[in-house]
Amino acid sequence: MNLPGAPRGRPRDSRAHQAILAATTELVTELGYAATSIGAVAARAGVGKDTIYRRWSCKAELVYEAVFTETEAGPVPDTGTLTGDLTALLESLIQEFSAPAVAAALPGLLADFAADPDLQARIRSNFLAPAKDGLVAVFERAGRRGETAPSVLVDLVLDTLAGAVFFHVGLVGEQPSPKLAAQLAAIVGRGIEAR
Repeated sequence: MNLPGAPRGRPRDSRAHQAILAATTELVTELGYAATSIGAVAARAGVGKDTIYRRWSCKAELVYEAVFTETEAGPVPDTGTLTGDLTALLESLIQEFSAPAVAAALPGLLADFAADPDLQARIRSNFLAPAKDGLVAVFERAGRRGETAPSVLVDLVLDTLAGAVFFHVGLVGEQPSPKLAAQLAAIVGRGIEAR
């Protein structure tokens, strides 16, 4: 007997989930985005294609989760200062955007996102919004310490940080200097500090 609200069917196997993500990252890095297929991922992960399609609606969602959610899954920085927290966050983003799988996936993902507004909406709601929600604590702590005004537009600040890293590392392909995270954190921190 199933209780109301209880999930039906077999519970998801976290090992299969991780195997699928790892296989996706490997294949995108080895073959590129266009040549990576759900069938190839399934074969490498040792699962059926149906197992993949129960979790992700398309290749773009799967690849996005595999190569872009490591930073989002990490702990929220808490260094004691806004600049320190922003630097830690930016270091994670720079590391993520510097990964070979991201470089291989980015052009294809951007093309798929541009062609599919429904996909854009799913990525925003399933991945980006929860990641941003998790980072609100950084700005709440900064506000309590008197480092920022309560009117800080957190979404816009986070978009600015990610956009700078995306443009500098992901799009232009610049090799980031060891100081890049601290430099960006200082610029953005000065822009939102309490006056």
